[in-house]
Amino acid sequence: MIKFGTSGWRGIIAKDFTYDNIAIVSQSIANIINENRKERPASVIIGYDTRFMSEDFATSSSEILAGNGIKVLFCKRDTPTPVIAYDIVNSKLTGGINFTASHNPYKYNGLKYSPSWGGPALPETTEKIEKYCASLKSKDIKYISFETGIKNKIIEIHNPSNGYIKKIKELVNFKALKKSKIKVAVDVLHGTGNGYLDTLLEMAGIKNITINKNRDVMFNNGAPEPSENNLKDLINLVKKESYKLGFSTDGDADRFAIIDYNGTFITPNQVISILLYHLNKTRGWTGIVARSVMTTHLIDKIGAKIGTSIEETPVGFKYIGDIMVNNPDKFIIGGEESGGLTIRGHIPEKDGILACLLVAEALAMSKKSVTELLKDIKKITGEVITSRLNFHLEPEVMEAFKDKLKNKIPNTFAGIKIKKYVNIDGDKFILDDNNWIGFRLSGTEPVVRLYAESDSQTKLNKLLKEGKNFIYGR
Repeated sequence: MIKFGTSGWRGIIAKDFTYDNIAIVSQSIANIINENRKERPASVIIGYDTRFMSEDFATSSSEILAGNGIKVLFCKRDTPTPVIAYDIVNSKLTGGINFTASHNPYKYNGLKYSPSWGGPALPETTEKIEKYCASLKSKDIKYISFETGIKNKIIEIHNPSNGYIKKIKELVNFKALKKSKIKVAVDVLHGTGNGYLDTLLEMAGIKNITINKNRDVMFNNGAPEPSENNLKDLINLVKKESYKLGFSTDGDADRFAIIDYNGTFITPNQVISILLYHLNKTRGWTGIVARSVMTTHLIDKIGAKIGTSIEETPVGFKYIGDIMVNNPDKFIIGGEESGGLTIRGHIPEKDGILACLLVAEALAMSKKSVTELLKDIKKITGEVITSRLNFHLEPEVMEAFKDKLKNKIPNTFAGIKIKKYVNIDGDKFILDDNNWIGFRLSGTEPVVRLYAESDSQTKLNKLLKEGKNFIYGR
């Protein structure tokens, strides 16, 4: 059964992610596009990342969309998801498909579908795709060869980079970057950020060194995830060579990681908070901030000081993108604790390349380090410490925990009264002292994610301990 998750359909290559299944999903998308098509011809950009066979899967999908009379703009090289999203909006395309499993391990591949508004497809769209997938037969698949598509000009080799680069230069203060003389180290983790993040840094006059630029479909026998554990080489490089910053993007460059000058890994929660503070201070932006449910309330505390409203969403950037599209002039920034953000005037999709450049801008304009900016924020918000733990559970423990969440919601946690229960995506308890703890089940594996946030390390440790006991029924 083909199911879409928070950001597209993913599966293990050759087991779930096969040519036959790609054909079914592509035909389903083509059916939906043609059902909703206006008088003008439909056109779709199709891209791919650096994974094993991504360009071959993209070629196969192109043959099916072209077979359904849909114009295909086929990316000439591996392409970041935010670049595809921008091209959809900028070129007024019907939609876009990117073959990528983002930050997941090398054995996975995936398909992200974005409609004409540029953000990830919302549930009502992916549910329609799933229904088509369940009913389609092989005889329903329409197809023409890639060569025939090129000859008939229904498939066109396409370079979406120029428009995207121009947009980034409008969003980021390149003049400030050029004056700053910041030195930056970059790790693109063998992904699509190569040729984008480093190129933009060079355009901004930022001296940089970029590692892991070569294509490695095995991602060094791991995953192109910009986590602290995966960035030891970058951290060591930043410290050894005295770089001001370290940047990293994931496989399709929609997620980011930031390393401060001293080798400190700056969490996405902290980056989103810094950039909210920076955008208000330098651009005077106020309005709406969107964050997913398990993302830090440090954002809320900053918002309370600068006069913003907070929109809390389920996990999945499509929900943040939807808020952005419906509030284009009021939207300031949207972000998720997993490492994605966008800002006013950009695309309703996460963009790791933009995130890195905005952090460089924040340092250039403030003449401070990331650590110093966090200290400035702490002065106005007080202490906020956040943690996330993952627990792999045996089936019987998982079922018992699910039953507890369904039927035995507590009135107190760690000896403190629960004043608010939030269950828009997972289970989150806001305590009387304004600290909180949350639980969210993975949709793809027997994992419970435990989130907690407090104003002291001692309280946070107690919450985490009680949270673990709550999961295991102790």
